[in-house]
Amino acid sequence: MKDEGSDNRLGSYLRARRELVSPERAGLPPGGNRRVPGLRREEVALLAGISPDYYLRLERGRDNNPSQQVLEALARVLCLDDVERTYLLGLTAARPRAPRRKRPEHVPARVHHLLAHLPMPAFVEGRAFDVLAANSLAVAFSPRLRPGQNRLRSLFLDPEEKAFHQDWAKAAAGFVAALRTTIGDDTDNPRFVELVGELALSSQHFRTLWARHDVRALDGGTTTVHHPVVGDLRLHRDKLPIDDVILVVYYPDKDSDSDEKLRLLAALSPTRATEPTEHTDQAHSRPTRTPHPKTP
Repeated sequence: MKDEGSDNRLGSYLRARRELVSPERAGLPPGGNRRVPGLRREEVALLAGISPDYYLRLERGRDNNPSQQVLEALARVLCLDDVERTYLLGLTAARPRAPRRKRPEHVPARVHHLLAHLPMPAFVEGRAFDVLAANSLAVAFSPRLRPGQNRLRSLFLDPEEKAFHQDWAKAAAGFVAALRTTIGDDTDNPRFVELVGELALSSQHFRTLWARHDVRALDGGTTTVHHPVVGDLRLHRDKLPIDDVILVVYYPDKDSDSDEKLRLLAALSPTRATEPTEHTDQAHSRPTRTPHPKTP
């Protein structure tokens, strides 16, 4: 994925984050006539206690191994949270590269069995948000959760996703930031190269978010979606690592309005136990669109 600065990940990240910090947030007077968004390089250097020349070398990739003390100071100036700080510390040349994955992502048989018995929408995703397996209620919840679909691709390129998510912009930003975290230093992984390349060519909004270099924890949360059959659903989402894949489960508060609607959706959906299809390299081709189930 040869996006801007792919060979200078530390410099690209510092520049992207610097442009997002206002002078006021950094404790500086706003000042007029600023030609760049965010902080100037010399301002970052001053606040971090390093020379402007040294900071310039960091941004331009002439020094890829700063001390942890320097990185901690930069994290403070750039107002990074714990996840972003950890990401910054992992961009230095001193960090050992993670071993490449040689085998394809695989859903164990026991997980297919588990999916068949879960009474809530559940599916398995890979590192690039490819859907590897799903139970029938997950597909009834969203046809974009069929095996062979890619959640990120659906989010940016399928118009139905904008109507489905109550806050699509927040979901899109979160997914892109999570992808940054997932990729880590595996920047030449063919699947990531393919996915990022396609989305960068097809979506201006993706390009804008990708350029921000946001990162976020790969965890769950609570979301509200608008289902075309049963209406609004407020659901919690948990992500559970299993071997090399992630089990994702959506569930409502007990006895809530969403709980009742989810039971109705289960009653209306087909009774197939699970979608056994495995997501393979061949499955990375463009998926077919599947319409939502119609109201009887």
